[in-house]
Amino acid sequence: MISKWWATSSGALKGAVWMVLAGVFFAGLAVTIRLSAKEVEVLEVIFFRNFFNLILMLPWLVQTGWSSLQTKRLGLHALRSVNGLFSMFFWFAAVTMLPLAEATSLSFTAPLFATVGAALFLAENVRLRRWLAVSVGFFGTLIILRPGIEIVSLGAVYMLIGAVFVAISMLYIKVLSRTDSPNTIVLIYALFTTPVSAVPLFWVWEMPQGITWLWLLGVGISATGGHLCLSRAMASADASAVLPYEYVRLVFVAIIAFFLFKEVPDLWTWVGSLVIFSSGIYIANRESAALKAVSYTHLTLPTILLV
Repeated sequence: MISKWWATSSGALKGAVWMVLAGVFFAGLAVTIRLSAKEVEVLEVIFFRNFFNLILMLPWLVQTGWSSLQTKRLGLHALRSVNGLFSMFFWFAAVTMLPLAEATSLSFTAPLFATVGAALFLAENVRLRRWLAVSVGFFGTLIILRPGIEIVSLGAVYMLIGAVFVAISMLYIKVLSRTDSPNTIVLIYALFTTPVSAVPLFWVWEMPQGITWLWLLGVGISATGGHLCLSRAMASADASAVLPYEYVRLVFVAIIAFFLFKEVPDLWTWVGSLVIFSSGIYIANRESAALKAVSYTHLTLPTILLV
């Protein structure tokens, strides 16, 4: 009965279901990062995130063959991968320092930075309404941080820096997606980041013990499972139809953080995150409408897809 219902469901409904499932996975990602980083260095957590992700993707590579790796823009892929590692470092480090709900809320600023970057570096025509949405989104950031009233923590600074690197990754993907398929982009990224993220292990390696292996495996499974759900969500319906459901990630994170870490988000975190997320949704809607007028393939990506 469930399979029949699923087969007859609309693309928008399927996209919503996949996005909610992605929210569950990515809430698990934040939690397993926090638990792993209590036992080993963040740089080691990043390596295992990439290593387990690559292992889980190998069956797909075997099935599709090496032809899926063909590209004429290997240098750009390499730059995107290095940038992605920087975004992982700041994002993962911030998750260990901030309440998880606050970290998740601030991560929603990445599309705002990406809009600014697209106008400055890709010569995209960003009209007044999108600039106003960006301004409103950054105002939401001020609501969360309340500078002058509260001390802005190092974790918050790290998350905002991470959001900038995520935004840069979005710009790289915008360019790469004009010539390469999404599968090629994702797989080359995994093949680059795994060996590169292993280099710092010469200085920070510590053999994981006991349950830490489970947390590290959870990081890889959560990231991979979340990305698979996201790709299915984005393939099921327009980005503007499914991206609003990314907000459930904050709800899942808040619930889990309450039970595991006794963290309770304050009112300002909820209000600020809603302001940021609403502006991001508006930008996604405007961008989706604009992209219908161009011929190249484009990916409108949720923030979390890039970590």
